[in-house]
Amino acid sequence: MFRHVHAVDAESREPLLAGAHPQPLEQDSDEGETIFDKSALNTQSDAGAERRLTFEEAVEETGFGWFHWLLLLACGWANASDAVEILCVSFLLPTARCDLQLSSSDMGLLTASIFLGMMVGGYTWGYLADRRGRRRVLVVSLTVNGVFGALAAVAPWFWLFLLLRFISGIGVGGSIPVIFSYFSEFMPRLRRGAMISALATFWMAGNILAAGLAWLVIPRTWAHFSLGTLDFQSWRLFVVLCSVPSLSSAVLFRVLMPESPKFLMEAGREKEAIRVFQAMFKMNMWGKGKNFPEFGLCTNSKQREEPEESRTRGSRTQRLACILKTVFGPIKQMFNGSLKSRSVALLVVFYCISFGYYGLWMWFPELFERMENGGSPCANASAPSLLPNRSCYPVKTAVYAEGFIIAASNLPGNIFSILMIDRLGGKALLSGSLLASSLSIFLIYVVQTKVQSLILSCVFSGVSVITWNALDVLGTELYPTQLRSSALGFFTGVGRVAAITGNVAFGWLMDTNCAVPVLLVSALLLTGGLVALVLPQTRQTELT
Repeated sequence: MFRHVHAVDAESREPLLAGAHPQPLEQDSDEGETIFDKSALNTQSDAGAERRLTFEEAVEETGFGWFHWLLLLACGWANASDAVEILCVSFLLPTARCDLQLSSSDMGLLTASIFLGMMVGGYTWGYLADRRGRRRVLVVSLTVNGVFGALAAVAPWFWLFLLLRFISGIGVGGSIPVIFSYFSEFMPRLRRGAMISALATFWMAGNILAAGLAWLVIPRTWAHFSLGTLDFQSWRLFVVLCSVPSLSSAVLFRVLMPESPKFLMEAGREKEAIRVFQAMFKMNMWGKGKNFPEFGLCTNSKQREEPEESRTRGSRTQRLACILKTVFGPIKQMFNGSLKSRSVALLVVFYCISFGYYGLWMWFPELFERMENGGSPCANASAPSLLPNRSCYPVKTAVYAEGFIIAASNLPGNIFSILMIDRLGGKALLSGSLLASSLSIFLIYVVQTKVQSLILSCVFSGVSVITWNALDVLGTELYPTQLRSSALGFFTGVGRVAAITGNVAFGWLMDTNCAVPVLLVSALLLTGGLVALVLPQTRQTELT
């Protein structure tokens, strides 16, 4: 790693994103709270520096206050925007299926399209964030999400709508894993778990926002007008409004937010990192009359060398092989040495929760519409979804009211996560919530009334959010800085494969035997809860 110091003061006003390429650290064993070897840190003092601090020490020096709360709002809004973009499809299905002439299989493909994009974008953006910086990737991915999400509103054909949702998903796939890496790299160790859980609660806010917008906009007849040959129904206006959070979040990060100081330290960009710490200190100590303490930083001393084969002129095949080796190098590191067991366990857990949560959640509005006449979700699923005499208008507002209630039921789980994550640890919460989610889904299949199904759906919503919050904390603490975004991006991609599988399975089986996917969800959540027990405990561990 090289130490690259920018001496020009004017650069403090530029994005802190020069092309730095950190080299992965060596990993230590799983024993105890110290997970990674810190021997690569350069602790020698430069001339004129009174002392040199590690990242954790420097964060403690800046205090905790206004900066961190404002950072929570900015990152939380980005997290909420991703939730809105993902979940908006589930709310438009009951009406858009008529305008786009969708069968249940088509609806399964539509809900799966954004997850396919997220699968493609997750690892790609995560890899770029570990090499080029978190902030730039967030700005670009949020912009892709918002722009193509809005364009989908004017797509006259199903295949075009599907394509634009896929590209929007590529953007979502970048912002979800990177936002948690970025946020965690500003947090002091003792507050990190609770603050990451607080960040995760904004997913609930996005869910409520999407449900509320659907409830307010889609049933309205005033939003219906002709746009050339396009019949612009209210659900298309809903799609446009759902893109606003992503676009506004991209502007916010581009204009106001700094680069991660942890990334800058690992990239050897000491002076830029110090400037970020100074800004944090100034905001946190505003009005307290304290001066910023003088210190240097322990940056990574390993010099990053380009692979020899990448510097030589080889054939096109050799150069491509070199690029692929570089790009997929982080995955190889994740499944080697001391990281192997935790990576395999997380892979299984991400697949199980993603199949269950997204496979079921995206179909809740459709299931509740089928329960309008009473009975369990699968009791009225014998008839195909698209029949000539089945009209989408007037819109049944009860479907959106029930979606809003289920979204709001996330709140108890979020509060519980914030209060207990640092006491019980992410591992205990993850395993326990997966087992409880499995039981709630099994009971949804058993019950016979709509009210009972709604209550159990709310229980599943409240418990499953604890799973996601615990995963967000564990994912940031189980991997070093050079692998963190790549790892989260990879597991997000795995989760998207599961989400695609779940949505396609629900689409194929909804009209024939919907008991199969519901019971499969319950079994997978049970499996994930048991596998989570093999993960190491990382409560209040240091980031490396």
